[in-house]
Amino acid sequence: MTPPVPIPLPRKTNLCLLQPSQVPPSRPDLRVVGTFNPGAIATGPREVTLLVRVAEAPAESTRGWIGLPRWDVDRGEVVVDRFREEEVLFVDPRVVVVRRTGYKRLTFLSHIAVYVSPDGQRLHPEPRHRWWPAQPWEEYGIEDPRITPLEGRFHVTYVAVSRHGACTALASTRDFTRFERHGIIFPPENKDVVLFPERLQQRYVAIHRPNPNQHFSAPEMWVATSPDLLHWGGHQPLWGATSTWDVGRVGGGTPPIRTPAGWLTLYHGNDRPPDGTGVGTYSAGALLLAPDDPTRVIAMAGRILVPETSFETQGFVPNVVFPTGIVERGPSLWVYYGAADENCAVVELDRDTLLQALQPVRPRP
Repeated sequence: MTPPVPIPLPRKTNLCLLQPSQVPPSRPDLRVVGTFNPGAIATGPREVTLLVRVAEAPAESTRGWIGLPRWDVDRGEVVVDRFREEEVLFVDPRVVVVRRTGYKRLTFLSHIAVYVSPDGQRLHPEPRHRWWPAQPWEEYGIEDPRITPLEGRFHVTYVAVSRHGACTALASTRDFTRFERHGIIFPPENKDVVLFPERLQQRYVAIHRPNPNQHFSAPEMWVATSPDLLHWGGHQPLWGATSTWDVGRVGGGTPPIRTPAGWLTLYHGNDRPPDGTGVGTYSAGALLLAPDDPTRVIAMAGRILVPETSFETQGFVPNVVFPTGIVERGPSLWVYYGAADENCAVVELDRDTLLQALQPVRPRP
């Protein structure tokens, strides 16, 4: 009898690649509070390119006041709005509510830095390029990029945050220096969008995460198709929460990769229930989708990665493992992820061990 696969999965190599202290702020009046949630893609036999989310907050504070940064589209720069402490209510370290309006603001502003790794496990010390907010729907930052190679270009889905909410936009590049923006592809509230690296049945396919305010059901990921990557339809639910570890949130993680058994993708879950307090713990699970039908889940495994190391359990938001990139290297899978909403990390998993951990899923009636 084959012994059961341990859950969480054993880690072969696990490295913290980048921390806020290693990245200089873009301006003297700002400080870097997070370098995390990296998109990752192989760009050479050993080379890996990462798009790292860099979050910055005001460097100094005046007693009794709080500064909330945003991108001023007209001025083309970061501005800081000042509020008295009693004018805002902290939801968690990331979000406040402005009491006068009842609307939320982020405590930081994110942009994206391009880093290159010669071997996938260490980074060149300086970013090759920085990619800034530029559009009104990016007023509160650009976040959490995922990279998919498609038809000669690297396509990047990313979260664009503004006073209108969190939506998903699309950009593409050939060299990770010049990025062409293609606009919003999923309106608020929708994020954690990952693209399949090839057309299926003549159409592009995406997994996306609607984020409704009304909790009629457990959180879910959906799947959609498009003829051109810009206009999306055919929406249908793909996968929802299955246990206590993902009762709070379920969302896409790494872009799918093709295996002999089907499409493999990692996703994230959060254990804070809808009526809970605090942020909760973020862990990772895995789904296997039918090779010819991305709407059909054929196997899954929950909690394959959970916060364990100090750089995952301690940070801006403790107890977070948030997978955003995956690179195949022989029998190994290198999973790139955000740790504690602060650090950029990579973990090496054995591909066969991960596939053996997957448990069959009954077809939907």
